[in-house]
Amino acid sequence: MSFNNTAGDTIHFNENGELVEGFDIINWITFPNSSFVRIKVGQLDPRAPQGKDLILNDDLIVWHRSFNQVLPLSVCNDHCHPGYSRKKKEGDKFCCYDCVRCPEGMSSEKEDMDACIKCREDLYPNHYQNQCIPKDLTYGSFFPRQDDKMVFSSLYQMVPNEALQYIGVTSLLRHFRWTWIGLIAVDNDNGDRFLQAMVSLLSQNRICTSFILRTPNRTYKDEFIISLYRLMEQYPALVESKATVYVVYGEPPTLYILRMFLYVSENLPFGGKVWIVTSHWDFESLSIQKFWDTEIFHGAISFTVHANQPPGFQKFLEIIKPFWILGDGFIQEFWEQAFSCSLRNSNLLEKNELMCTGEEKLESLPGILFEMRMTGHSYNVYNAAHLVAHALNAFCISRFKHRYLSEGGRKTFQNLHPWQLHHFLRSMAFNNSAGDAVHFNENGELVEGFDVTNWITFSNRSFVRGKVGRLDPSASQGQELTLNDELIVWHRSFNQVLPLSLCNDNCYPGYSRTKKEGEKFCCYDCIPCPEGMISDQRDMDACVKCPDDHYSNKDQNQCISKVITYLSYKEPLGTILIIVAISFSVIIALVLGTFLKFQDTPIVKANNRSLTYILLISLLLCFLCSFLFIGQPGKVTCLLQQIAFALIFSVALSSVLAKTITVVLAFMATKPGSSVRKWVGKKMANSIIIFCSLIQAGICTLWLSTSPPFPDTDMHLLNEEIILKCNEGSAAMFYCVLGYLGFLAIISLTVAFFARKLPDSFNETKFITFSMLVFCSVWLSFIPTYLSTKGKSMVAVEIFSILTSTAGLLGCIFFPKCYIIILRPEMNNRKQLIKRHK
Repeated sequence: MSFNNTAGDTIHFNENGELVEGFDIINWITFPNSSFVRIKVGQLDPRAPQGKDLILNDDLIVWHRSFNQVLPLSVCNDHCHPGYSRKKKEGDKFCCYDCVRCPEGMSSEKEDMDACIKCREDLYPNHYQNQCIPKDLTYGSFFPRQDDKMVFSSLYQMVPNEALQYIGVTSLLRHFRWTWIGLIAVDNDNGDRFLQAMVSLLSQNRICTSFILRTPNRTYKDEFIISLYRLMEQYPALVESKATVYVVYGEPPTLYILRMFLYVSENLPFGGKVWIVTSHWDFESLSIQKFWDTEIFHGAISFTVHANQPPGFQKFLEIIKPFWILGDGFIQEFWEQAFSCSLRNSNLLEKNELMCTGEEKLESLPGILFEMRMTGHSYNVYNAAHLVAHALNAFCISRFKHRYLSEGGRKTFQNLHPWQLHHFLRSMAFNNSAGDAVHFNENGELVEGFDVTNWITFSNRSFVRGKVGRLDPSASQGQELTLNDELIVWHRSFNQVLPLSLCNDNCYPGYSRTKKEGEKFCCYDCIPCPEGMISDQRDMDACVKCPDDHYSNKDQNQCISKVITYLSYKEPLGTILIIVAISFSVIIALVLGTFLKFQDTPIVKANNRSLTYILLISLLLCFLCSFLFIGQPGKVTCLLQQIAFALIFSVALSSVLAKTITVVLAFMATKPGSSVRKWVGKKMANSIIIFCSLIQAGICTLWLSTSPPFPDTDMHLLNEEIILKCNEGSAAMFYCVLGYLGFLAIISLTVAFFARKLPDSFNETKFITFSMLVFCSVWLSFIPTYLSTKGKSMVAVEIFSILTSTAGLLGCIFFPKCYIIILRPEMNNRKQLIKRHK
């Protein structure tokens, strides 16, 4: 069914049974009297193509009165302007987004773009990144945004890479050991990049910033007061800073503001500072600053672009007049500001205003206002103009068939585009009129480094620039900066003494640095090096341990070789011990000779003569074995020392034990009917000696087979000495040997003690008791003394114990008999020996 109703509209259904009709879009307009009007401003047509359903007439729409007929906005956030793209906010709906700056080499020319667009190869984004513009030559500083050679393949820098200066500044600070500095940078994107690069480099080289001062970007005269006020807000950081070195980055206008700030801040402690400035530095000032003192910058160090003087340039400056180039407002404006006069008609002069004659000389101006030589930036422009001229000439030669027209004596090329010169600029190399070679490297950068310049100012506001070094990009890493320290003139307050710029004083050799809590790593305390460690340089982060064969001196700034020590024959202690050992050996030899001479006398024959000889010989060997402990330890002497000592003393103590038992058995055998008589004799005594000695021999054999003694060095026991000694190999076996000797001594002492009340005629046990008391006392005191001594004193203690205990046995047992044999021969008879105590 399809028909027209009485209003003239067509009525029909589609295949889905739906009325084929759209919607009107109505704008409601109300009035104060509560009436309203409905106005049709558009239509929604279902029959229109997709995307064209809505038809709207914006001009007919009446908005709420609060909008003043301005299109209302209803968005989650503001629009993203050109130069930015939209990025969805995490966790929010897709209508909410952040605006992010376009990446380097890309731009966005419209609002609310979802993505930035990469510029063509022959274009690069402008500062705002909202337009791609043709690439060109740059003669000032240039910050490489990224190492993207494709994006910057047609950009040519007439100055060396800016990053080279950062390396130079860092190398300069390291060269003079300046670790506490102030950074001053312009408050713009270039300053941000400078600080980002410098702070990273400084941190890598352990250099800290005391403060960071941002100078205003714009420097128009009407903004001076605001700029200075903002700078003055930061002056407490400058007053409190201990930094002596200030590193400055900023274009010349910013330096004007800095000079103004220093001028109005006369009471701030800026005197006696070292100013390190980048190649943007220039002493040229505003005309109002030409009479200001430049003393504060005396001794400043800057990195300057190399410049030379083209022929005729000096003469040109001497004869130039302000009226030569008509329409050049720059020269005339400069002339008026520099000479404080006016080039206007005399009828238009204001009161007290002087008229310029045009005969003023530029060389009469102070150096801070105008230099009579070509500076680095001017030299860059000069070379850039010649580069383009040479490229055009090369293009002309290579395209000599190309049609060109002559207009007014100038050649103009048809359809010549700037990008057509890129090929010629890349390969261009020539010598300019000043004789300098001009060419680019593969990155489109001028192959040239920086000069390190020392600024010397004078009271008449003139200055001299002295070259004191060179920053060479072609040098090996770490060797880019060459500097002649002797040529540098420092600020007069330093009296030509190298300035220091540290958070605190240096830590001198013998001390190490330790970080102060809550402060930067350049601020530290100095602590003395621990014993055995040194620091031989200033500001060492940690002390260094001396090698094992060295020790630290008293000041702990040097390692000294340790002295090799051992108990030597030549030193007094060794000599004394040798003399004592020889003396006792001679004495015991005399005793043995006396006993051999009087061997048939009753006192020698009594109590087993052979035991007496064995005991005397073992005691002699005990004295002689002390020689094994004196002198430089060797493999053989170390093996013999303790083994010989143990076996010889075992034989001696076994002989004493056998003597004691023999005395006791002999007394018991005198009793009638005693069965002990069969045990009395040489066999019994010899068996005791052999049995007791074999036990010690077994212990020594086990010792030698498991952990034998060996020569050793002890480098740690004494601080200043390396001790050569015999290492026992096994301390347990050493103390087993001593323990067994102690066991024999205690047995002998016990037996002798219980036999001490025998009749005087047979009472040799009384002397044996005394000798064993001396022996045990000596070796009991030996153990703590041995453990508490160090070095060769330990050896001396052992030798002393050997000599003392042996002398005790000799004196207590044999001296009474020698007394009778030599001095009381009348008592050396059988009658006297068998007489009992009444």
